[in-house]
Amino acid sequence: MADIVPAYPMERAARCPFDPPPALNEREPVGRVKIWDGSTPWLVTGYHEQRAVLAEPTISSDWTRTGYPHRKATDAVSTNSSRAFPRMDNPEHDVHRRMLTSNFMVKRVEALRPRIQQIVDSQLDQMLAGPKPADLVTAFALPVPSLVICELLGVPYADHEFFQSRSYNLLSRTATPEQARAAAGQLQEYLLELVDAKNAAPGDDLFSRLVVERLRTGELSRGEVATMGVTLLVAGHETTANMIALGTVALLQNPGQLRELRETDDPVVVAGAVEELLRYLTIVHAGTRRVATEDIEIGGKLIKAGEGVIVANDAGNRDGTAFPDPDVLDIHRQSRHHVAFGYGIHQCLGQPLARVELQVVYSTLYRRIPTLDLAIPFEEVPFKEDMTVYGVHSLPVTW
Repeated sequence: MADIVPAYPMERAARCPFDPPPALNEREPVGRVKIWDGSTPWLVTGYHEQRAVLAEPTISSDWTRTGYPHRKATDAVSTNSSRAFPRMDNPEHDVHRRMLTSNFMVKRVEALRPRIQQIVDSQLDQMLAGPKPADLVTAFALPVPSLVICELLGVPYADHEFFQSRSYNLLSRTATPEQARAAAGQLQEYLLELVDAKNAAPGDDLFSRLVVERLRTGELSRGEVATMGVTLLVAGHETTANMIALGTVALLQNPGQLRELRETDDPVVVAGAVEELLRYLTIVHAGTRRVATEDIEIGGKLIKAGEGVIVANDAGNRDGTAFPDPDVLDIHRQSRHHVAFGYGIHQCLGQPLARVELQVVYSTLYRRIPTLDLAIPFEEVPFKEDMTVYGVHSLPVTW
């Protein structure tokens, strides 16, 4: 009898919402799964095999290629973001990425730390002055990275409800193709209008620099600048917002770790805690998607040209061969080699910014509100099983 190919994504254990689905780490490092469209791409769960895949130039990120394992039907029909640089291969990818790299260099991002601290403190002031219990997501976790990325890009924060709601539909596993297509189109149109506004009156922001240095020189079209903007705007607030809220839930369930983080004034300990939470939680839980352009052997399995590949980052970050006692949250662990930001040429461009934001948040939130606690039973926290980026839909807290 032929082996039954399991469906992917898989369900988490109800009592272990921070852990990847148990079935993931029970599998061999490379094996077949079945996804929503009936296709059977390869799922790579082993940490070392994942790094091999993500570093391999014959494994393509281009989601217009036949065999690419789209996350959902809405991705398969989307057109507005198909030419975003994360979906490009080299040499085109490097050309576009280099246009943005200087804006996210560690030294430049570190210079933003005082402003990020101001934003964090201001949002906490507002939350503490408001009603109690409060929803940590809407009162703090979502506004902080939204304000930061808006200032960096030159996007009016006054429009946050517009772009947050459209981002939600793009990331939802339950949104219809029509809803996702509409959200993508509306975001693209919004950014096109912003490109024109920056062209008429440039400011001191990333969008203005792209317009002046790339659009006016003919290196990029209006549409390409807008598509870059959609990518940066969506990724720049959704991922960090989810890490802030989900990290808080995880720490509240690990009070000893929370106490150490709250009481330390050592930036090295804080930075290490951020890396460990990134590893432990791995909010990109729908896998990193690729397709082979040539036959290649990974983990003893022959992946043929045209076959899809899914890298399960969450499983890789719980691989005991890379992280001893991987299911334990240990803020003193050396975790920086995790794959929460990916690996290889497509490793997350904005990771220096995300790290600084999380360092500021985790070193401030629990110190300023030492009695922070859930306002509902842990079992009632609404985790984002229905989204391609994991987190919580809301987080009622009190103090």
